[in-house]
Amino acid sequence: MSKVSRRAALGAIGVGAVAVAGYQLRGTAESHAFSRPEARTGDNAVVEENKAAGSDAWTMGRDATTTADDKVVQIQGYASKTSVAPGDSLDFHISSHVAQACTVAIYRIGHYGGVGARQLTSRSEVRVEPRAKPEADPTTGLVACDWPVSWTLDIPKSWVSGMFLAVFTSEDGHRSYTPFVVRDTTRRSDVLLVVPFTTYQAYNIWPTDGRIGKNLYRGFTAEGLPGGNPERAFKVSFDRPYAEAGTPAWFDMDISAARWAEQAGYDITYASSVDLHEGRIDPSQYTVIIFPGHDEYWSKKMRDCAEEAVDTGTHLAFFGSNNIYFHIRIESAADGRPGRVVTCYKQDPDPTPGAGGPTERWRTLGKKHRKAEQGLLGVQYNGMIKAPVPLVVRESKHWFWSGTGLRDGDELPDLVAVEADGFDPSMPRPENATQTLLSESPYNDSMGRGRRIQNTSLCEDKSGTLVFVAGTFHWPLALSKAEHLDPQVQRATKNLMDRMLTPRG
Repeated sequence: MSKVSRRAALGAIGVGAVAVAGYQLRGTAESHAFSRPEARTGDNAVVEENKAAGSDAWTMGRDATTTADDKVVQIQGYASKTSVAPGDSLDFHISSHVAQACTVAIYRIGHYGGVGARQLTSRSEVRVEPRAKPEADPTTGLVACDWPVSWTLDIPKSWVSGMFLAVFTSEDGHRSYTPFVVRDTTRRSDVLLVVPFTTYQAYNIWPTDGRIGKNLYRGFTAEGLPGGNPERAFKVSFDRPYAEAGTPAWFDMDISAARWAEQAGYDITYASSVDLHEGRIDPSQYTVIIFPGHDEYWSKKMRDCAEEAVDTGTHLAFFGSNNIYFHIRIESAADGRPGRVVTCYKQDPDPTPGAGGPTERWRTLGKKHRKAEQGLLGVQYNGMIKAPVPLVVRESKHWFWSGTGLRDGDELPDLVAVEADGFDPSMPRPENATQTLLSESPYNDSMGRGRRIQNTSLCEDKSGTLVFVAGTFHWPLALSKAEHLDPQVQRATKNLMDRMLTPRG
């Protein structure tokens, strides 16, 4: 699909006709055959890496550790980048409530025989001192630290691309974390997993001290109570710790998907959402790009990269919901370092809209909802769920559900949760594609917007390129998190990956 024809078609709201498998979207684009090498599942660097002994020593409570908090900042820190390449270096900026030595241990997230992580290096006796909390910018609400570098990690060239955690542990037994990615854009892999750092930062309200902290949703009132839009920030910085223990909101969605993919033996490399924005990712180098969790905040360059992926025959798989909802700008820090500030004005006037337009909801950009996320995804966010409800299966004879034993109307308990996506016939649809709605799950919106329908969606264009959207927060958790584990979700997702990794033409 060409970008020109995609954009022209986004305004064509009423072109679809109901088909047996969902919504058949008519188009005239020529079919293309995309050649990809045979998948390297089971025989790749990630499989070899996961043969190493794992460790759970990073977990909170081990060795009598306790969680650091934002008010006291017993031990907290942040990384100088969201991702780093082997052979490069990464700085950690750490503060403590008293001058002391701390230990910084580096773990790679994976399967590792079910342990879930492996310690790759550790540095003890890292000197840390109390550092001042910055005041919020009175105009934008930006909270950005300028703490000095406490320790620099040189990334060995032997390290395998993945999701990583830096674990900060103080002498007095407090612990916190900060995540980062080791990327490897120098080699082609079957699968690229993109970690949603822009969304992590949008929800980060550090410090939750009743005074300074702000994110893109709220801040604190003069009375020290949680506020709302009047108190929120328009800009948030990566130059600060993540709140409290340091694991971002819904980080477990991404961890669960990554562990499942590595257990399955897929040839996978990793990137951050900032990498998409900064042009480090050539989507044609991958057969599948996975967006594993809650991936809500997207810049124009990020979306351009995803659209280019489909245009060049790379499949997309979104394992969560509420994807590509807010348009953002990713800007430089005050000292000029790129990729350190996420800007989103939402319903407020954007004083400096760029080439992509104002930072508001994608579905409100342009005339006739031309930029609505459904134009790429096939479905879009349609509500919030107070308590989990079942996912109701539809189109059970489709290859996606093969081997699950499910029939139309069967329910997968508690799978639809937190936020849901659904098909909106009034919004743009993917052009030149057949859409299959694989679920039809009723729920009541917790914000009082009435009864809604959740849809899991699969779109296939004329070249066979697939765009999958699970449409619920609990899908990635069902892949490997013990309390959510669902073998039928695992099988369906394997069916999806098998189909995506099968060469075409």
